[in-house]
Amino acid sequence: MQHLSLYPMSWVGVAHIYFLWIGAMLSNPQKVSKNSISNRESLCKLLRVSDEFLTSVLALSQDERYSRKNSVMKAGGVERPIYNPHRFLRKLQKRINVAIFSNRYVVKWPHYIYGSIPNQKNNDGYDSKDYVSCAGRHCGARSLLKIDVSSFFDNVHQDIVYAIFKDFLSYSEEVSIILADICCHNGHLVQGGLTSSYIASLCLYDVEGRVVERLNRKGLTYTRLVDDITISSKTLGTDFTYALKVVGDMLVDKDLPINEGKARVFRTSTEPLTVHGLRVSFDSPRLPSDEVRRIRAAVKNLESLAAEPGYRTTHDYRHDYNRCMGRVNKLHRVKHKQHIPLLRRLNEIRPLPSRRDVNRAKDMVARLERDFSSKRSTYWYRSRYYRVMERLTVLGRIYDKATDQLRMKLRALRPGFED
Repeated sequence: MQHLSLYPMSWVGVAHIYFLWIGAMLSNPQKVSKNSISNRESLCKLLRVSDEFLTSVLALSQDERYSRKNSVMKAGGVERPIYNPHRFLRKLQKRINVAIFSNRYVVKWPHYIYGSIPNQKNNDGYDSKDYVSCAGRHCGARSLLKIDVSSFFDNVHQDIVYAIFKDFLSYSEEVSIILADICCHNGHLVQGGLTSSYIASLCLYDVEGRVVERLNRKGLTYTRLVDDITISSKTLGTDFTYALKVVGDMLVDKDLPINEGKARVFRTSTEPLTVHGLRVSFDSPRLPSDEVRRIRAAVKNLESLAAEPGYRTTHDYRHDYNRCMGRVNKLHRVKHKQHIPLLRRLNEIRPLPSRRDVNRAKDMVARLERDFSSKRSTYWYRSRYYRVMERLTVLGRIYDKATDQLRMKLRALRPGFED
């Protein structure tokens, strides 16, 4: 009898562990496709490049592969350099994204990862993966833990990138080595690489789901937007010591150090809770009231600038207008009632073209005509083409005849597919 009573206990324990393991596996990113890339020839076919082209890119030195573009200043005064990939490297990285990372028939992204990844199709349509949707997961929270990974891209080393291709995607060793080399710079990810955000989102592919399941069982909600981890609770006095330990251990195992100065707990009893700049103490994410006031002030300031004679035709005004429009569109994303009235005001003061803009557009079209036969399939040709199209939108507000003539020419200069 004693033996029989212990056997079911043992079976239940094993079953419990098994179902926890299955749950964690389902919570991890999943490779949907059963196909693999077994050799270099197959890789070239997938990326639609010749072996000679691939060889030429791999032969580029580390200094040749990237040029420093600029820097962005992160919170806390930390400077993050941005790099611009060599045009051939850019071409390969773009095709890797299209063929693998952004392809919903290859990778299925879990519910807790947000950022530079495609929206996921579900039974209700599409699940948005932007920062607003990420903040929405924490709506109704009464306490938050925010964790930031120090120098995230620099600490995602090439061995992790290799493992994503080899172990997660099940590509051959030869192919995984090549792809990791294409996606890394000096042995790690780099800000500015087209594949970097996707790989950063996958770098915890084998361990993150288990952590999320453990936190969920404690009544905690976990999200990650690239390197920003947020854990929330509906309870005011939640002790996040366990959550910080679990997440910290996960990150350390991947050589990803936590920025200790930014690991902080926030509670509704002391301040409004925000996630990615949005307030989450409501049923849906909201912009802070002071941010809405700043957006209204920006529109008012732009109206004052528009009243100055000739200023609406300047490049500076165009830049200010586009920046202001971006801020007003944030109101639309969070369904704020001020969006429509502010948008109407902006439409009344749209940038206007000058005669110089007409001449510049004509020069740009002439260069496209010159390069059409030899460069129409390149990234840079496509970029220039759509830049002209954007300019014609502004030109058409006054110079409609010249705009129609240029549009007629552009119809015969459409970009082709990349070689």
